[in-house]
Amino acid sequence: MKWLPWRFVVRHVARKHGFLDPIALLSRLHGFAQPSEVGEPIELLRAGVVFHARGLINSRVVQHNLDWLWPYWIEKQFDPVDPSFIPRAFSITHINLSHRNWTAVGHPDVDELPIVDPRGLLTPFFDGWSLDGWLMANDGRCLLPSRVPEAQQRQELRDGVSVTTDTSMDGLKLTTRSWVELEQGIPVCKMSLRARSDSESSLVLSLRPSNPEGISFIHKARISEQRDAWTVDGHKSVMFSRPADRHHVSDYKQGDVHIHLQDRDDQTDAVCDVGMVTAAALFTVKPGETTEIIASIPLSDKRATLDSPEAWREERETHARLVCPDPRYQFLYDAAVVSLILHSPDDVYPGPFTYKRFWFRDAAFIINALLGIGLTRRAERALDRFPARQTTMGYFRSQEGEWDSNGQVLWILQRYFHLTGTKPGPEWHGPIKRGARWIARKRLKDTLDAPHAGLLPAGFSAEHLGPNDYYFWDDFWGIAGLEAASEMLAEFSDEESREMAQEANNFTHAVDRCLEKCQQRLGRLALPASPYRRLDAGAIGSLALGYPTQLCDPDDPRLLDLADFLIERCFVKGAFYQDMIHSGLNAYLTLHVAQVLLRAGDPRYIDLMDAVAELASSTGQWPEAIHPGTGGGCMGDGHHVWASAEWVLMVRNCFIREEGERLVLCSGIPQRWLDQPKATSFGPAPTRFGTVSVTITPHPEEAPTVEWEADWHAEEPAIAVQLPGHDSIMATKGSRSVALSRQGEEV
Repeated sequence: MKWLPWRFVVRHVARKHGFLDPIALLSRLHGFAQPSEVGEPIELLRAGVVFHARGLINSRVVQHNLDWLWPYWIEKQFDPVDPSFIPRAFSITHINLSHRNWTAVGHPDVDELPIVDPRGLLTPFFDGWSLDGWLMANDGRCLLPSRVPEAQQRQELRDGVSVTTDTSMDGLKLTTRSWVELEQGIPVCKMSLRARSDSESSLVLSLRPSNPEGISFIHKARISEQRDAWTVDGHKSVMFSRPADRHHVSDYKQGDVHIHLQDRDDQTDAVCDVGMVTAAALFTVKPGETTEIIASIPLSDKRATLDSPEAWREERETHARLVCPDPRYQFLYDAAVVSLILHSPDDVYPGPFTYKRFWFRDAAFIINALLGIGLTRRAERALDRFPARQTTMGYFRSQEGEWDSNGQVLWILQRYFHLTGTKPGPEWHGPIKRGARWIARKRLKDTLDAPHAGLLPAGFSAEHLGPNDYYFWDDFWGIAGLEAASEMLAEFSDEESREMAQEANNFTHAVDRCLEKCQQRLGRLALPASPYRRLDAGAIGSLALGYPTQLCDPDDPRLLDLADFLIERCFVKGAFYQDMIHSGLNAYLTLHVAQVLLRAGDPRYIDLMDAVAELASSTGQWPEAIHPGTGGGCMGDGHHVWASAEWVLMVRNCFIREEGERLVLCSGIPQRWLDQPKATSFGPAPTRFGTVSVTITPHPEEAPTVEWEADWHAEEPAIAVQLPGHDSIMATKGSRSVALSRQGEEV
């Protein structure tokens, strides 16, 4: 390419047709970021093109056919009197920006993850078509869930996971429930529709060429001769629990099948060249009686290893359990654990839809949560897949330009060995050594006459921090990775261990020199996002110094000043508002601030936890970013597993956390949990010292008692019991309980 005059050709063609010079435009765009070897990773560009291609199709279809019945987000976002409304005048693409909410259902170790939107719309296959349920009375009333003002939706976690949605209006009531179960080892998505009406009606199961992102094409649909199944595009099947009493289909030219539900003629199949087939199977509902049909959609030909009851029972017996008097916290913890289980079939995924792909960054946090609550087998399985993604030069690559990935891989690998009480085997020697040396080589020279001397190169880092820059987030992870590698390599070579310890020390000195200059430039201690940035929302990434790497003391003034800045300047409605890229409230980033405050003994952590709990959906999920006005998702996956992981880690650390060579118990227990008679408990949870379970028993007239059980890896560590509002106590060796006193009172 360097020998071809492609730049001249592109400029000439563009100017000839009256377009802006794209080469000059890109040059100006790059001028807003630090020079970097990777401008935009091809993986993100590819995902963005697919995303906006869908949005372009939406813009050609939706706004010209608003008499169709669309998914909930479209009905809301295109309604001019709804707060979710977004004008379309100069928008090239129409994208879900105000209600990116959905909940995954599935089965342990099954890769397929159907999703359910806030009104019960079921999308069985990844990025595919959907099924919807309606209730139509013969007198013309029609209950359409995506258009009703209110709905009640809940996630049920007994014997698996299911999502139930209740809607009603004017004597009509419809309940849909979606789940996944195994039939002879094959995963099958099920959708139950239960209808009740005060008059003669029809329960409608409709096949929809759309999903929570927009249009998803259906070119052909046919009902079977027995009228109890659809064949979609020749190879997907939807089976009904009983034959349909009536059946209608339509194509794009005829309009939505919803328009034709009153037609007398019955149709069996439809073909649409543009891919907008809709179909409706109708089932008679008698007045005052409940009618139920179940649609079954086989998800795969691959057999699962365990049947449903046994698989879920095994999962629930192995993880740390929370018992607390706060129903909201209890449900959110249980739902988050289910999210972690569903999204770790082999690799770990940060979401079931938009983010159903692998990133080392998300994987490190998700695996940390799996390890922290004892889902060790899942963590091991994911970690075992890491070496295959390492290049010959030692780079752990999930996408180009991730300068934080190597540090995260080495850190989470060390975390695994700590929490399991094991040592790295010989198969890990090469990946650890190559990964650490990659970090050391990647650093810029310490002798550079620039503020970024000795740091990692400029890159896009965690994407939401801003344009390409020399991000401290990358550096803190690099240091943490080198320190982890030094400890792990001691099992193989003292020389290699000392080499990495020296590299970590050199890197730390370079970062400290840079931060001192930042303090002089900014006139305060708070850590900016990079040596060249003012304090802004992107500085949230620099919290990595304290959480989760623990590279500094809990009361490091730089870290606490940054937390204060973020809370004062970057919080909206009690949660962190990321005004770059995400443009929404972030549950997992709010919890990063809460973790820093928890370590420091700052009681504001509980306010942040409460705010995050309020932001969760009724099914116990968080989208990646949340619209400050509508409360719906506005960016990323509508079921964000990194957020679930952070909730699990936050709850775990409130009960049990490591601080250097000490184990800290109960430092985050809310006082309101102690103002009732029931005991609160958590465990068994792995720690670097061993597996621990904790129970706090309130006493109406006396101080509470904290008890713990432990299976130590080696010698018992120092144990500090730091129940908020009570005097901190260092437990005596061998003890398994302490009685506490309120601060200032005698025991």
